[in-house]
Amino acid sequence: MHHLGIFKKLIHCMTVFSVICFHGLDAQSADRPNIVLIMCDDMGFSDIGCYGGEVNTPNIDRLAREGMRFTQFYNNAKCTTTRASILTGLYPRFGKPGHLRKNMVTLGEAMKLAGYQTSLSGKWHLLDPNWVDSDSNDDWMKTFRKETHPYYRGFDRYYGLLDGAANFFDPSIPDPPYKGGRVRNFGKDDHAVTEFPNDYYFTDAVTDHAIESARIYSKSEDPFFIHITYTAPHYPLHAKPKDIQKYIGKFKMGWNQMRRDRWKRLQENGLANDSWNLSEGDSRAYDWDSANQDFEDLRMAVYAAMIDNMDQNIGRLLHTLEALDELDNTLICFLSDNGGCSEEPGGRDPKKRTPGPKDDYVAVGPAWGWAQNAPFKRYKSWLHEGGITTPMIAWWPGKIPAGKIQRQPAHIIDFMPTFLELAESKYPKAFHGNSILPIEGLSMIPLFKDKCREPHDQLAWYWSGNKAIRQGDWKLVWDKDVKKWELYNIAEDRCEIQDLASQNPSKVKQMAKDYREWEQLVGR
Repeated sequence: MHHLGIFKKLIHCMTVFSVICFHGLDAQSADRPNIVLIMCDDMGFSDIGCYGGEVNTPNIDRLAREGMRFTQFYNNAKCTTTRASILTGLYPRFGKPGHLRKNMVTLGEAMKLAGYQTSLSGKWHLLDPNWVDSDSNDDWMKTFRKETHPYYRGFDRYYGLLDGAANFFDPSIPDPPYKGGRVRNFGKDDHAVTEFPNDYYFTDAVTDHAIESARIYSKSEDPFFIHITYTAPHYPLHAKPKDIQKYIGKFKMGWNQMRRDRWKRLQENGLANDSWNLSEGDSRAYDWDSANQDFEDLRMAVYAAMIDNMDQNIGRLLHTLEALDELDNTLICFLSDNGGCSEEPGGRDPKKRTPGPKDDYVAVGPAWGWAQNAPFKRYKSWLHEGGITTPMIAWWPGKIPAGKIQRQPAHIIDFMPTFLELAESKYPKAFHGNSILPIEGLSMIPLFKDKCREPHDQLAWYWSGNKAIRQGDWKLVWDKDVKKWELYNIAEDRCEIQDLASQNPSKVKQMAKDYREWEQLVGR
């Protein structure tokens, strides 16, 4: 069906000769690895240094230098749907009763069945808003809470934000752009957190909890699974003054030049190959020359500072794991939940907005959000490559070959089968008396070994009127602003510049049919 794509994959397989020994893959091995899965929020494909960005990220860059960088690793373009898939190994299910259901098992639950100690630090965003905002204590609400709360879905220790985003310095401050000034919901294990110290900063607090979990768990012979879900660099743009100061003035080149600079670095560092070309223009980006450039520079400076601070915290975690003598047998994966964000709560009026401090609320906006995903098109919520492609780094010293670039496609639904294989455990068919949906991800162990893997038959996405399906090298995309199917050959045109839909009407028709069948499967 996809003869050219299959031929290219076979040729690639013939060129791979390295064999990496993975202790912990074989059933007789007792040396199963710890697993740390780190996900940031609304960060673009090319923001961090090892993916061509301007931000100083020495700790993440170390993981890349000593590990493997992926160039075709996919998320679901949105916070909630990505979290649903990463936790379940399934495509997100739409409609009631939400993305997390009784017929699904979470990574926390599955890893606990495998004998792992589990912890989640950071953002959850899988609770129904009706529960989050309710003080009800009736039996139905108690039941629903246990079905959709991290502490009751497999995580022995939990600290973080139960919904989407919050003030980084004081989460008790309401979100001003939202009607009614919504106060976000924080929890520790199964208790609400309502008070925060004067020196509080959420990225630090998330890391503190993850470090505390590692210290507790290292006292046991059992391995641990720690999931860290930072909200950085998701709006509101809040960062420490010392971190902001590093970047003021560094973005005066504007978004168009920033994209060109990143494109050059992506070519120089080997991530971009001959099928990549810099996409040009975005319908929602505005003009740099007429913008308030000091304000725009400050927005990106704060955004960069948030990533910088996250990297500092990842460094703290690495230092702790090393001091605990746990680092060498720990798999660390790092990724973003979607592309850079074009949303703009708070607006872009420099007279009313000051990015950085806790008493203001602002985002980077569509022009920077688009540029953060260079060289790809679009951003968060859209399903061109800029919305769904994440930097992904896999690091495990002595097991994953250092300095490798992995160009085969993979998806967040692949984490569940990968981690269970490393844990020498099986995905359950039933859990707590409920039949469990069959897993939809594929193990990434061959990719970690730098070997060929049989690819997914297809990958598909939906969010807010945007649609996409990829089969082999072909990708069909529906942009809600364009309102027609576009067709791209990703192997020859990774950045989706040449729409081939008019030249291939039968392929568009067949792939659109396959997409509609997938929509029925996931309840769209």
